[in-house]
Amino acid sequence: MTPAIRLEHLTKAFDGRRVLDDVTLDVSPGSAFCLLGRSGTGKSVTLRHIVGLVMPDEGRVLVDGEDIGALRPWQLARVRKRMGFLFQNAALFDSMTVGENVAFPLRRHTTLSETDIQARVMAKLDAVGLARDAHKMPSELSGGMRKRVGLARAMALDPAILLVDEPGAGLDPITTREIDDLLVAQKAAGVTLVVVTHNIPSARVIADDMALLHEGRVVARGSVAEMDASADPLVQAFMRSEAGG
Repeated sequence: MTPAIRLEHLTKAFDGRRVLDDVTLDVSPGSAFCLLGRSGTGKSVTLRHIVGLVMPDEGRVLVDGEDIGALRPWQLARVRKRMGFLFQNAALFDSMTVGENVAFPLRRHTTLSETDIQARVMAKLDAVGLARDAHKMPSELSGGMRKRVGLARAMALDPAILLVDEPGAGLDPITTREIDDLLVAQKAAGVTLVVVTHNIPSARVIADDMALLHEGRVVARGSVAEMDASADPLVQAFMRSEAGG
């Protein structure tokens, strides 16, 4: 089976400092993969490579078997339509209502009628429990609500792959668990998840498989049980933590 995402010897440096160092990973279709690590270890940079916002210095990124570094802009745009991206801060458009934020990718990338767009928007907001808040502005929302709107927007095009950057960042434990449950529901619907997090309790809820990045390199890879059983002191310190550093 072709991996949904494959990273082959991915290497990237900024200002002479290697952020990613020979990273090779596969993510199976329909699975939930968590990329763990402390701040500054290259987790978010890895996500930006997958979506094609950053290109590697060395190595390749393949999405459904396609090398995105070899694609023309219009081909990369086609691949990106198969992926949704939930940014760490939700990255909502402050000048748009909640509903308009969710409608944005539909208006930009589809030829749906306005009636169909509004129906899709309300369905996605209902899925994250915010159907009654479509008229509100982002400034009126709590952090957790903004994350849920961001998730609804990321799912607007029904992507096969969902990339999520620190879903619980800045949220209280109850809201974090609500976001975790929404992500698990997406996995149950067949969506491939790649979740960057340093939150071990969340990773235990979400992940089928996980990897630990340290100083730009993959130092461990496996299921939750396999990571728990690792004899590596760094892995043990991370897996036993409440937040992961």
